Amino acid sequence: MPLSSLSLRPLRHHPPLPLPPTSNRPPPPPPPPQPRLLLPPLARRACRRRVLVSRPRAAATDDMAAAAAASPPTLLEHMGRAGAAADLVVLVAHIQSACKRIAALVASPGNAELSRAQAGAGGAVVAGRDAPKPLDELSNEIILSSLQSSGKVAVLASEENDLPIWISNDGPYVVVTDPLDGSRNIEVSIPTGTIFGIYNRLEELDHLPVEERAQLNSLQSGTRLVAAGYVLYSSATILCISFGAGTHAFTLDWSTGEFILTHPSIRIPPRGQIYSVNDARYFDWPEGLRKYIDTIRQGKGQHPKKYSARYVCSLVADFHRTLIYGGVAMNPRDHLRLVYEANPLSFLAEQAGGRGSDGKNRILSIQPVKLHQRLPLFLGSMEDMLELESYGDVQQKVNPGYEV
Repeated sequence: MPLSSLSLRPLRHHPPLPLPPTSNRPPPPPPPPQPRLLLPPLARRACRRRVLVSRPRAAATDDMAAAAAASPPTLLEHMGRAGAAADLVVLVAHIQSACKRIAALVASPGNAELSRAQAGAGGAVVAGRDAPKPLDELSNEIILSSLQSSGKVAVLASEENDLPIWISNDGPYVVVTDPLDGSRNIEVSIPTGTIFGIYNRLEELDHLPVEERAQLNSLQSGTRLVAAGYVLYSSATILCISFGAGTHAFTLDWSTGEFILTHPSIRIPPRGQIYSVNDARYFDWPEGLRKYIDTIRQGKGQHPKKYSARYVCSLVADFHRTLIYGGVAMNPRDHLRLVYEANPLSFLAEQAGGRGSDGKNRILSIQPVKLHQRLPLFLGSMEDMLELESYGDVQQKVNPGYEV
């Protein structure tokens, strides 16, 4: 048979047969073990899915884009989508950065010592519930440093400073803040918070001396707020903010370091079933407030159900719960500060459909006359607030000076 008629097929390569025991050649070495990647269970399952399901690259890219579009935005992404001014985005970025540092500080093992009041001259501890503490002052320094770095702030007015601080002639904004509200509770791990408000700098005052200019910029009415917010340091770190178009809350994702939108367009219920107040002061209250509390506790008010009491004694924590569940949170005596506590929180309440009041008047309509001006504060659901104010005499005038 001629070779050209043969059908030639490629030779198959077989592995070498094992050598017989009588061979003088050593056996070939075994193949080296392949390294194994130790992945978490979820990652291993994801890898198996990627191996089993092969998809075109374009489809995978489209899916990734869709997933990114569907995922909740970060705080700064939210501001970008809402068309916020670039200067304001930069400022809020620096505020959130400062609050992340404060959150880490509050959760650190050494915070108990930092939360105790400082010793005065001769080693005596400064008296009073609001005596300055190292943690308050450290939080204030963190915020001041961050605002200085932003280049967007002209004035900072803080609870921790007697007078406003002029930062820059070119800064377009004014910031008012309580850097760490409720710091005396840190030693027992009760939630604390930072409160802030943002105003435009009043350019018409630029010709005045610096001290006068700083003071007047800090005493703007709450109706002029550009933005306001608080950060709650608790089981989660939550930044709640409003730019005048609704109230939104963002939760800090520690794995990425970003505040993620978790509570868009918060609407406080028109009526709740919780009141928040230190009712150990019951016998110092005026008749109208005692009557209101007695009535709602018995379920004899405008709402037929009995109300429950919830009181943390941390303004940010009590307000956050009221914002989510409804009801009313209050301090009926002249204790809370108008400029950097009452105004920002009332702004948030109103943007969520609620109300902030001193028991008689809308908070945001009150013109501040002093930086550390105090007043009663009532915050909550619209129907609850109107019912409370209908009792008339709800502002506590007796103030014996409580120690705790």
